[in-house]
Amino acid sequence: MHSFGSDNHAPAHPDVLAALAEAGDGHAFPYGADDVTAAAIDVVRRRLDAPDADVAFVFNGTGANLIGLGLALRPWQHVVCARSAHIAVDECGAPERLLGVKLVEIGTPDGKLTPDLVRGSITGVGDEHRTQPGALSITQSTELGTLYTPDEIRALADLAHENGMILHLDGARISNAAAALDVSLAATTTACGADVLSFGGTKNGLLGAEAVVVLDHARLGDGLAFARKQLGQLGSKGRYLGAQFLALLEGDLWLRNARQANAMARRLADGVRDLPAVRITRPVEANAVFALLPPEVVPALLDAFGFYVWDETTGEVRWMCSWDTTEADVDDLVAAVRAAVAPAGAAHAGQHV
Repeated sequence: MHSFGSDNHAPAHPDVLAALAEAGDGHAFPYGADDVTAAAIDVVRRRLDAPDADVAFVFNGTGANLIGLGLALRPWQHVVCARSAHIAVDECGAPERLLGVKLVEIGTPDGKLTPDLVRGSITGVGDEHRTQPGALSITQSTELGTLYTPDEIRALADLAHENGMILHLDGARISNAAAALDVSLAATTTACGADVLSFGGTKNGLLGAEAVVVLDHARLGDGLAFARKQLGQLGSKGRYLGAQFLALLEGDLWLRNARQANAMARRLADGVRDLPAVRITRPVEANAVFALLPPEVVPALLDAFGFYVWDETTGEVRWMCSWDTTEADVDDLVAAVRAAVAPAGAAHAGQHV
């Protein structure tokens, strides 16, 4: 079975596994004090056009988000985010529990915050009875598969900075976003005014590595190394995290993987878009496809292709494509969907004759 449940379901890319094997040749200093980690930090800085950035490799995205946000926030401050944000929905309350900060969640139709939406949440500033705005967090690409343009990110960064907040960018799928926008990684992060980035790797072919990148020391200080240790994300054999990012970013592997996943999502959407019984519910802008199907066909398709019911109230499903998703994989799912909904589609069409 090729799973369309998540890009986390995909294997590690062979080039990444080869880099891990090479990094395992002999002894090296621990905790990131090795040559492989130094080279990986350098390539992250170059890709982000941020020569002075602090870079820390970590094990997972939740840890990366906690570290980045924790550097910026005092206990009486809050994070403004979309209601669909990963930090609000899929981190088991980690920001609230481990950072002790409140999330102010804003409903959005497409997972994207706008200056007007954020501006409306900035109230009670200076009122000691209320938490104060400390960070604005956005996800690129969003949890609903949509993209911020660089100009949209810049507008949010400007608004955050004008109001004494930092802009945190959850870039779990930053490579997919840059590939879809046809821009560099720097153009959708550093150049837009982001202050701290959770740089995703695991969803784009790594075995298990993310990076926290502090882009603005003036706003976040120099505590990255301590925050990583305190939140349990400092790996003793750090070279194995660095080696993965080196393999991803030294050449164009990050881009090839992301382009493949994005292209397969477009192929999937195009393959079912004409079916009367299937409705593509959201723009297909990166590597995710959201759809509504007749509820009676979902269980069998889910068993065969391993995707998720995204919204239990509406039955909306999410199909996620990965770096290793092939045209044949997509065509198998398309054929199965078409076969499953054919009777439903015929009945639907008949109702409108």
